[in-house]
Amino acid sequence: MGAQNTFQIFVFMSCIFLIGATSASSLKVGYYKYKKCANAEEIVKGVVSKFVLKEPGLGAGLIRMFFHDCFVRGCDASILLDASTLNPNPEKLAIPNNPSLRGFEVVDAAKSALEYACPGIVSCADIIAFAARDAAGLLGNIPYQIPSGRLDGKISNASEVLPALPAPFHNLTQVKALFAAQGLSATDVVALSGAHSIGRSHCSSFTSRLYPNIDPTMDQGFGASLRTKCPQNAQVDGVVPQDFVTPNALDNQYYKNVADLKALFFSDWSLLTSTETANLLSKFQTVPKLFEAKFAESMVKMGNIGVLTGTKGEIRTSCRAVNSI
Repeated sequence: MGAQNTFQIFVFMSCIFLIGATSASSLKVGYYKYKKCANAEEIVKGVVSKFVLKEPGLGAGLIRMFFHDCFVRGCDASILLDASTLNPNPEKLAIPNNPSLRGFEVVDAAKSALEYACPGIVSCADIIAFAARDAAGLLGNIPYQIPSGRLDGKISNASEVLPALPAPFHNLTQVKALFAAQGLSATDVVALSGAHSIGRSHCSSFTSRLYPNIDPTMDQGFGASLRTKCPQNAQVDGVVPQDFVTPNALDNQYYKNVADLKALFFSDWSLLTSTETANLLSKFQTVPKLFEAKFAESMVKMGNIGVLTGTKGEIRTSCRAVNSI
């Protein structure tokens, strides 16, 4: 790589990691330092570290939770609400979330610690944003600041989940449309897809690519290997790593897997079907620091979706239930 390109990437990354300072005006980096809970982010990081260092898969779950929360009603912690008499079918019970979504116990522990230290100050929506950021730092050494000041929503409806979230079987046109509906670009699609370098997937999410024939868009040897782990018509829906090479590292290996036709989902392969996304994939594959910078930028950008401030939300005492009227 030439010196000029190296310098350009350095400048680009410097801007990315400071992006929190210029995000949506309603949110601010270091928000809780002015809200009588100066150690809020450190408290969350301590809890997340304790869980993720013991079970890296929870880190992947927290990043996925952030994504699934923000894409439905915005980043308002509606993903955390339990079923209740008034709301028997919340988001967490929708097919994309149940039973695969992980990390609820981490958020609960962080909320308990924060309520002890500074009760009634830190929102559950911000806890999710902090936890996802901290998980990215632990699993990928991707540091970034994320602004905070979100409030928690009071509505959670499972019927809103499927129409809002990209699915493993979606093509690139469908995925880009769902991202665009949230104000996110094709670059954000490619960058955030990099989260598929960690975590696990249920076999049911991709067995349509294995049977009755291995999808020609998948490496045939890779497909044959997956068949041994995901038998046809299995009574138990098995799980496999999304990245067989570095399963617990948030890195650019995912892009190498896609290029080699060794990624699980049809939506992964679809990144190769347009010049724009294929070029980005190639750049992320060869320049790890560029991927890290763009992933950080896209996570911050996603964290600005539909945030609730002012009188539009609340700070829940429990992340699993709305406050009593």
